[in-house]
Amino acid sequence: MSTSQSKPIPWDSLPMDEQIALRERFGHYLDNLPPTCSLETKIARFQYWLEEHGIRYTD
Repeated sequence: MSTSQSKPIPWDSLPMDEQIALRERFGHYLDNLPPTCSLETKIARFQYWLEEHGIRYTD
């Protein structure tokens, strides 16, 4: 997905199987980041990562 030419897709509009696949891919991304217990940091990281994939996530 490209964020440069299209409007971000709302997370809630994605089918459940696509959400699960994205969460699994995000988990691999997290493996390269320092661990955190902060829920705010976890959400911010998820939002940033999804934005890079053309998806908008709101808490």
